[in-house]
Amino acid sequence: MIIKVLGSAAGGGFPQANCNCRNCADVRQGRPGVQARTQSSLAVSQDGRDWVLLNASPDIRQQMSQTPELAPRPEDGLRSSPIKAVAVTNGDVDHVAGLLSLREGVPFALYASPTVLDALAANSIFNVLDPKIVPRVAMTTGVQIELAGGLLLEAFAVPGKVALYLEKAAPDLGTRDDDTIGLTISDPTSGARVHYIPGCAEVDAMLAERLRGAQLVLFDGTLYTDQEMIAQGLSSKTGKRMGHISMAGADGSIAAFDRLDVKRRIYVHINNSNPVLRDDSLERAHVERAGWEIAFDGMEIRL
Repeated sequence: MIIKVLGSAAGGGFPQANCNCRNCADVRQGRPGVQARTQSSLAVSQDGRDWVLLNASPDIRQQMSQTPELAPRPEDGLRSSPIKAVAVTNGDVDHVAGLLSLREGVPFALYASPTVLDALAANSIFNVLDPKIVPRVAMTTGVQIELAGGLLLEAFAVPGKVALYLEKAAPDLGTRDDDTIGLTISDPTSGARVHYIPGCAEVDAMLAERLRGAQLVLFDGTLYTDQEMIAQGLSSKTGKRMGHISMAGADGSIAAFDRLDVKRRIYVHINNSNPVLRDDSLERAHVERAGWEIAFDGMEIRL
């Protein structure tokens, strides 16, 4: 299995267009050890020919241009694409807006939870994706779906939050099982398996049991500490309020994974405020000592 990190940043990318925090200012100025990143998305393939996108970020066109494997092959005609499916983990803008850039009449299957499909159906702009060409398929948690190219896709419930633009309709902010999901992609031929969880509010008992002993997990790395954006004057919201577990602390993801014997752990969906984006930061050293990697755009993993 081939896994390519198309985008490793959280919503807004890095640098974020309207942000002049230390991290964003330094990456604009070309400071060594601070690397620009696009918004969160993966591409996965069994054979390097047929690809599945996991989330479609607003930066998808740029990401595809920087990934030769996602370009049309010369032998496949004037209109073609190796992207055979897109699976999204929630309705966040940074995970669905890129669907609009895939509207050019080339067929692929769109997989999402019933809640996210309802949100897309309620917004007429997504009608540019003709359902005759782009069928919308509801994922049921715990049920495997065979994808073009031979991979298997399975959704599972993850503690999370509804998308920001849906909050007024859901004052509890996220209690249904499919507001936020994780995805397991497996290769029945080789036995390779990866869990992708770019948004997660808590590693509860059910999620911990699913991940125990896993070969590879790409996990929510939005914030280093829960109060991070407040402390930097960037927002009034904590990480928990945004539906994201932090890396550090007794209730953070580093501590939670210490008990799970996950073989390889990689942080994705990293916010521009997070100090781990700096190669020389103490926070970066901390997560690496704990056995974690920090994803970067163009990162390739083979299982």
